[in-house]
Amino acid sequence: MPVTLPPVLRPTEALDPSRALPGAAGPQGGASFADALSDALGKAEQLQQEGDRNAQEVALGGGNLHEAALAMEKADVAMRLAVKVRNKVVDAYQDIMRMSV
Repeated sequence: MPVTLPPVLRPTEALDPSRALPGAAGPQGGASFADALSDALGKAEQLQQEGDRNAQEVALGGGNLHEAALAMEKADVAMRLAVKVRNKVVDAYQDIMRMSV
């Protein structure tokens, strides 16, 4: 069952610095929040793929069990962190939506 996200939660289109208000403070030579978030999610995905690859090698009789266990644990920690960040973003969005103008 596909999940449809509201426009505010779609992947980083709301965080595009070119859509900022004129005169608003932006990043001064640093990476934007959207870039940092995108990089972190990309690294989490790489860790997931590496853990899957190592687990498959061990299941086929090759590879190192210890390295596979470490890779899978790294992937698990990265996924739990990504879920916690997502939950914080959703909570912040809900708090903002409850504010009266």
